[in-house]
Amino acid sequence: MANENSNVVVDRAQSHWSDLWKKEDYWAIWLGFALLIAAICIFINGAPASYKETIDKSNAIMKVEAEKAPFKTIAYIQAQDAKKGVVGTNLPIAKEIKAFIASPGKWTDNPMKSMFTSQAEADAKNAANKEKAEAAKAKAESSFAAAQAAEKLAADAGYKDASLNTAAEAAIQDWTKAKSDASKASAKAKPVNLFTTLPLLMVAFGLFFGIGIFIMGQNLPKFLIGFVGLFVVVVIAMILGQQSTMAYYGIGVEPWGIMFGMIIANTIGTPQWMKPALQVEYFIKTGLVLLGAEILFDKIIAIGTAGIFVAWVVTPIVLITTFIFGQKVLKMASPTLNITISADMSVCGTSAAIAAAAACRAKKEELTLALGLSMTFTAIMMVALPAFIKYLGLPEVLGGAWIGGTVDSTGAVAAAGALLGPKAMYVAATIKMIQNVLIGVTAFGIAVYWCTSVEKTAGRETSLMEIWHRFPKFVIGFLTASIIFSIYSADLGPDLGTALINKGVIDGIEKGVRTWFFVLAFTAIGLSTNFRELAPYFKGGKPLILYVCGQSFNLALTLLMAYVMFYLVFPEITAKI
Repeated sequence: MANENSNVVVDRAQSHWSDLWKKEDYWAIWLGFALLIAAICIFINGAPASYKETIDKSNAIMKVEAEKAPFKTIAYIQAQDAKKGVVGTNLPIAKEIKAFIASPGKWTDNPMKSMFTSQAEADAKNAANKEKAEAAKAKAESSFAAAQAAEKLAADAGYKDASLNTAAEAAIQDWTKAKSDASKASAKAKPVNLFTTLPLLMVAFGLFFGIGIFIMGQNLPKFLIGFVGLFVVVVIAMILGQQSTMAYYGIGVEPWGIMFGMIIANTIGTPQWMKPALQVEYFIKTGLVLLGAEILFDKIIAIGTAGIFVAWVVTPIVLITTFIFGQKVLKMASPTLNITISADMSVCGTSAAIAAAAACRAKKEELTLALGLSMTFTAIMMVALPAFIKYLGLPEVLGGAWIGGTVDSTGAVAAAGALLGPKAMYVAATIKMIQNVLIGVTAFGIAVYWCTSVEKTAGRETSLMEIWHRFPKFVIGFLTASIIFSIYSADLGPDLGTALINKGVIDGIEKGVRTWFFVLAFTAIGLSTNFRELAPYFKGGKPLILYVCGQSFNLALTLLMAYVMFYLVFPEITAKI
């Protein structure tokens, strides 16, 4: 990274053709694209023809059954289950990839459980669960017989007897629940040994990023040596973040990466030999390019105009208002810190903070501070906001929209929405996806504003080339990935697209690898952070005041917009969810 100032998130260099192979933004794009192309070959091009045949057959059955009865019949449910069973992650190679990129799992009182489970332990767990599984299976079988009998009575009456229809529907719902319980109870524990896979994964990731390091002209051997130490710290942070109580309160692997890194940096100190591997932007920008594959336009359209208004109208209003508040009312000394916190809080958390910091060339300490505030409040809000929504008795869709527009992290949004119910989780996750589209728009807007206003030279017009120099190039990769996978998703159709992209590319490779890259970046941030250097930014508590005031405004405006859009302007969208 040939930066003029290593304390700034991105460089100020002029653009040259050699940037395509000498700058980390472009290497983030090339590496991200390499992974996504591999995923396309595995999950989309490599999908068997039987996938489409099963989906088409299931849809035909569901259509006939929906026209025949006023409720979901047994045949309808069975066809629906067959369709849901078509997922890319069931491909043999997908299972091998999942095992290879696996990260430490959840544990309660023994951290070794996150890394290792012996065959004997798995067998003992399965044996202890056998009686429960058999009881659940028996209940599912009896519920199925009752559902068949109730449906036959309704069918014999030509589905014209309302009471028989209601009884059949209730019996089928009981069977569906019993079937689900039996499936969960019959799940087999399997032996796990991450002590064999993690060293191989470390080597793979080290060489993967090492390609760019070498071609960018940095010292590859020193990077690889440092990467070993960084990876070990990352694994420890992941283990800590998977502890059940910590995970419940939203203190997951990313916050632990920063915290554990900071503890090391500010106690014993980060070893000099590890520092060449602390490539914060390189790791996270590659992860953000991968994130683009999750932003699918057909999923955005599915929730309609209501969700778009909540995400795309409220967000820029909150961003601009919070920035003005910080400059004019709080009189923050650093506009770059102000805009980074404002973007972090209003758009989508850490991803937006990285893009904003790159666009305005914020100092790395400012980015660290913004990320710390975001993760702290995300952990609080993912627990407190669902509880508050339940206390107020808000409808599930409204609660989901409120969560989706205000909780920062995508993962935390889904977890918080799930506490309210499946509808809330769907709405929350979709609105957050819509909001994520603004990462690129925000970066571009900040780049333009900084060039034309904040750092404008008196008596000199700002050229398009200056804006291009300022614009974080990795965002192009993020947007391109979104467009390409949106085209694939639309071409495949909703069912096959879900099976091969959502349940294939994303769940099979993208999410797992992206999580590793993000934790590598956040741990590197922690290891690079000196508390003494952060202290001046907390002077007067202004960053905290800015975040709290901005988030309060965000909460109020998002709730108002969600209510107006989902219940007054577009109630038909809400009815279909």
